[in-house]
Amino acid sequence: MSKVSKARKALSDQEIKNILKEESIDFLQLQFVDINGLQKQMTVHANLIDELLDNQIMLDGSSIKGFRSIETSDLYFYPDKSTFQVLPGIYSDHGVASFFCDIYTPEGEAFLGCPRNNLKRVLEKIEKLGYHYNVGPELEFFLFKLDENGSPSLQTQDKAGYYDVAPYDLAEEVRFEIIEVLEEMGFSIEASHHEVAYGQHEIDFKYDHALRTADNVITFRTVVKKIASNYGLYATFMPKPVFGINGSGMHCNQSLSDLKGNNLFLDASKEHALSQNCLYFIGGLLAYISEIVCITNPLVNSYKRLVPGYEAPVKKAWSPKNRSALIRVPAKRGNATRVELRCPDPSANPYLAFAAMATAGIKGIEQKIEPPAPIQSNIYEMDEQELLKNSISSLPGSLLEALGYFKESKLAKEALGEHIFAEYLQTKNKEWDAYKASVSEWEIKNYLAIF
Repeated sequence: MSKVSKARKALSDQEIKNILKEESIDFLQLQFVDINGLQKQMTVHANLIDELLDNQIMLDGSSIKGFRSIETSDLYFYPDKSTFQVLPGIYSDHGVASFFCDIYTPEGEAFLGCPRNNLKRVLEKIEKLGYHYNVGPELEFFLFKLDENGSPSLQTQDKAGYYDVAPYDLAEEVRFEIIEVLEEMGFSIEASHHEVAYGQHEIDFKYDHALRTADNVITFRTVVKKIASNYGLYATFMPKPVFGINGSGMHCNQSLSDLKGNNLFLDASKEHALSQNCLYFIGGLLAYISEIVCITNPLVNSYKRLVPGYEAPVKKAWSPKNRSALIRVPAKRGNATRVELRCPDPSANPYLAFAAMATAGIKGIEQKIEPPAPIQSNIYEMDEQELLKNSISSLPGSLLEALGYFKESKLAKEALGEHIFAEYLQTKNKEWDAYKASVSEWEIKNYLAIF
């Protein structure tokens, strides 16, 4: 294992150069994401390391979704030295190392359209209040077979279910290899298992500071896809690829610590051992979730998952126990005390989703938003009268409805900044308009032969 694969501190320029020489590195991948959270990268030869470390490598921002116009397209890579990583052999037969990069203007200012810069901006504001914001996501994904043309099909790799084992679970070896590669890259893997739906899987890695976790989500998705392809499979993080079975979520476990690392959601003297700030944080998430759900659940398809009957939380409530509520507080206490927001899905841009969730939770603390009483019973089984009695409302039922809340939201604009807010709204409106004009298989099946 490379000695830098577990690096978490910023290395000096000379340390980086020494590693490049020792590891026979030929190429450097400069990684970033667009507004949709899709990984982008430029590859340069390792002999350009001095220019890179001096922030002199340029990119064309006008070609990146949500960045900027062609008239002002010149932008620069600023590599985050704490993310320097010698990549495992699955990436290339050549020696390859990578950096996550922040995007800057020619004037040396952080570019406001860069999702990573935006999350850093939000986290800096939170740290001035004395908090560190930590996130532990649980990403689910499907493994599908390829068709005769090498394209993804909807034929799942197996017919296994929740926690099943071989020979029903046919992807144990795939998951093992994913875990080995991720651990080589510095991940701390906590668990893996087959999920509820056929061909559906989950691999959980340890929580971390939100910026590091967002980087890890991007890396995780890339590694899963690469290794799946080595097995002749296609891995997808699409929220609801198959009708009639559960979709894929990205439950987000969140906590605040002080600047010394002490968990601020724990108070053993209080009910459920939850601090007042923890309750306010929950109150903020519940109060503002409809305004930010188009960030945590960004696709037209996301709302095909958020429907009753498939274990996806659609009702705005919280519980210290049961999983039917939108927010759950897992039983573990001590430094593991956290709140789990269960609606996000793995298609979300993690930098934007974490910025939005953090802003909502902190707003709850600042505004002292008391959450409603916790719900102990199974919300899935409540009828409309019971829901009304408990003042439990639903999440938006479509991307269009979610965008209606988003476009009027001061909090969403605060979380994303004006540039990303405007670009995101425009991008998602175009996505909805394209969907609205399309003709689906359901329409053909139900209407063509009748009318």
